[in-house]
Amino acid sequence: MSIMRFGVGLALVLSHEFSSALAQDAAVIDTIELVNESDLPQGLGLAAKLPVAAKAEQHPSIIFADDFETGKLGEKWDETSDRDKQSLAWVDESASAPEMGKRSLQVTARLDSSTGGGCTKWFQSSDRLFIRFYTKFHPDCDYVHHFCTLRANKSLQGGDRWSGFGGAGLLPDGESRFSTAIEPWGNWGEWAPPGQWNFYSYWHKMSASPDKKYWGNGFRPPSQANIERGKWICVEFMLDHNTPGKPDGEQAYWIDGELRGHWRGFNWRTNPQLMANAFTLESYVTDRWTKQEVNIVYFDNVMIAKEYIGPVKRTD
Repeated sequence: MSIMRFGVGLALVLSHEFSSALAQDAAVIDTIELVNESDLPQGLGLAAKLPVAAKAEQHPSIIFADDFETGKLGEKWDETSDRDKQSLAWVDESASAPEMGKRSLQVTARLDSSTGGGCTKWFQSSDRLFIRFYTKFHPDCDYVHHFCTLRANKSLQGGDRWSGFGGAGLLPDGESRFSTAIEPWGNWGEWAPPGQWNFYSYWHKMSASPDKKYWGNGFRPPSQANIERGKWICVEFMLDHNTPGKPDGEQAYWIDGELRGHWRGFNWRTNPQLMANAFTLESYVTDRWTKQEVNIVYFDNVMIAKEYIGPVKRTD
């Protein structure tokens, strides 16, 4: 197991909505820290040990897996968002990336007609969760407003399965919801699109923005490269539930098997029944910063597990 050294033991906490919000986040910074020397694994992990990807869910550590190679579009998922019936489609990326197989999911957002789309899966949770997917931004893809989100809902039944959805600008109460999303963020248009990787998190101890509303707090390392368009990227993130009411929760993310950031000190919830149990894979685009009319993002090889997953082992 490798040790990841970040060099600076701080938490970078920002609101996406207001660049001056850092001054408002002192209370959060006092609690949450970027782990200076993390003992989380890197490189190849569980995925490299699986003999057949199609049978991944037979492994006791794997909760859900979809490589999109079989079935109808969205068949393994519980909800599909494709309002204009033109946002989601299969594409074959195997010529340039054989490890993606014959089918990948293409999500298209058009500023004049749709915000994009995606799929949501509800699942039985675990104290520690790892979510991994592959993504590629089309060479012309502009900024993306929201991306892939893990949500905690009160239960998997009835209306309670939706308690973690919505609530933008509102403070969660610790009993009904919390969420974290791994997203490309453009720093209000200062970084080349689609930007840099960033967590966008809502929980009952988050900081307010200068307008006194609660927009997602952002977490990223002190420095990292901009996201490269036109290539497949392995994205993985981890959430560790806190002891209800105590600030001992965690989150971390990896890009292509490299640990980019690991944060401790989250008081995600006060209710022991509240667990992260819904994952939405999506590309959601609005015209706030995005000017490109058509914006395409690709996804593949999605996996939810109880241990570090890592990239697909390449054979070339």
